[in-house]
Amino acid sequence: MSLDPALRARIESLLAQHPVLLFMKGTPEAPQCGFSARAVQALDATGAEYAHVNVLTDPELREGIKLYGDWPTIPQLYIRGELVGGSDIITQMAASGELHAALGLPAPDRTPPRITLTPAAATKIQQALADAGADHALQIEVDRTFNARLHLAPVNPQAVATESAGIRIQCDPASARRADGMTIDWVEDARGKGLVIDNPNAPPKVRPITPAQAEERVKAGTLTLVDVRPLDERLLAEVPVPYRHLDDGVAELEALPKDTPLAFLCLSGGRSAQAAEHFRALGFRELYNVQGGIAAWSLYDPRVPRY
Repeated sequence: MSLDPALRARIESLLAQHPVLLFMKGTPEAPQCGFSARAVQALDATGAEYAHVNVLTDPELREGIKLYGDWPTIPQLYIRGELVGGSDIITQMAASGELHAALGLPAPDRTPPRITLTPAAATKIQQALADAGADHALQIEVDRTFNARLHLAPVNPQAVATESAGIRIQCDPASARRADGMTIDWVEDARGKGLVIDNPNAPPKVRPITPAQAEERVKAGTLTLVDVRPLDERLLAEVPVPYRHLDDGVAELEALPKDTPLAFLCLSGGRSAQAAEHFRALGFRELYNVQGGIAAWSLYDPRVPRY
C-alpha cells in the first residue's frame, strides 16, 4: 500500500517543524496506552523539549505514519526527521544513555541511588523474587510527578543499579535521581497490607483548604488564589477576594518562586485538583485545593451566587 502524496507532504512538514516529534496515543499529560506512556516517561526523563501528535484524533495520520516509516506500531519517535523507533527502543536508549546523545544532551548522571529496604520489605520482596525465578531484580520507576512504580523485572545490565538487603534494585537514570534517599517498608494495619514508599524528594502533596481558610489567608497576603474556571463561569459567581485566573495561560504562574503558596478553585474541586497537581509536578511546595469549590464558598458566604 502506497502513501498518499498529500499525506506524505503533511508528515514531512510536521517533521521539518519539530526537531523532536513523538507520534503517540493521547498526550504527554494523559497517554492513552501503556507503550505511549513509557515513551513519554523516557523522553521526560531526559529533560528534552519535544512536540507530539495524538494519532487518536487523526485516523489518516495514524495509518499514514506507519507507512511513512515502515514501522507498524505507535508510538514512534523522530529526531531531526529520522525515525528512532518505538517504545522498547526509546526506553532501552534512555536506560543506556543513547537517547541523551541522540538528542544532543549531556550524558545522564548514573550514580547509584541510595535506597533502603526495611527488613520487613526485604523479606516480602525476596519471596517474590524467589517465585519469579533467577535473574530478576526489583525495578523502580519514578515519573516526573514522583509517582513510584515497583515491580519485578529481568536483570538489565544497562540500568542504574544499587543494592539493599542483598536485593538488586535497578532504575532508569531519571528514576535513580528521583528515588535517591527512598525508603521502602512493608506495613500491615487496619488499612490493609503492602509496600509503602517514603520518598524525601517528592513535593508535598496538595492539601485541602476550606473557603473560610482561603479567604482569611488571601486577605492576610499569605496565599495566592487561582480560579481555574473560564470567564463565562466566573461571571456567574466570583469570590469576594482578589484572585488570579488562567485566561492568558499558565506561564506567568509557572514562573513564580516555587515556595509561593497557591490555592486553586473551580466549581466543585475537580478541575482545581488537576491544576494543583500540575503545579506540584513543577516543584511547587505549598499547594491547596479549595474544598467544594465555588459551590461550597457560596454556602459559606451567601453573597456568592450558586449556579
